[in-house]
Amino acid sequence: MPRPRGRPPNPRTRSAILAAAHELLETGGITGVTMEGIAERARVGKPTIYRYWPNAQAVAMAALMASDASAPHIARTRSALADLRRQLRTVAAVFDTRMGRNVATMIASASTETELSKIFRNHFILARREEGRALLLRAIEANEVRADLELDAALDMIYGSVFYRLLMGHARLDARFTDAVLDLAMAGLKRRRQGTHDAPQLPRRIHHRLRQR
Repeated sequence: MPRPRGRPPNPRTRSAILAAAHELLETGGITGVTMEGIAERARVGKPTIYRYWPNAQAVAMAALMASDASAPHIARTRSALADLRRQLRTVAAVFDTRMGRNVATMIASASTETELSKIFRNHFILARREEGRALLLRAIEANEVRADLELDAALDMIYGSVFYRLLMGHARLDARFTDAVLDLAMAGLKRRRQGTHDAPQLPRRIHHRLRQR
């Protein structure tokens, strides 16, 4: 995103602009977010908004990022895997709202090389993935998962599933889904008992569903 020109942004003005974009997203969806509407709600001139964002979509994305940043911090517990489960549920909660779904639709329809897509990829997807990396490293140290796991493959398996569903929009992204993804991943990642070479066991509820077919 281009650096703002002139004076640094006034924190109150910036907050008012983002709050206005958030309200417009919630009430009218992505098509309801316009520079005129933001300016009217935030009680600022359009030139003020253009100083910091190139278009209404960029302001909408910034509003989502601010919403994610203001989410309650996930306190560290004794189990890294439990913390990973809660982190994935938080990601789902951000997008299981009208605002989140509208932003997902906007990203899915944008070119991967647009500034908007780059911001989303770098400041949301990759940021969450790096949090997951730290959690899996903790899990390895605590012997919750195998020490020989392929870390990048595991991260792509978990976060790739989550963001595929987000961007495709073919089914709901919620805590039930992220729990299922993590359960399936853990069937292959958890530490095996010494001397056993059997195939990893599927979570009981998933195994039960397969037997019913």
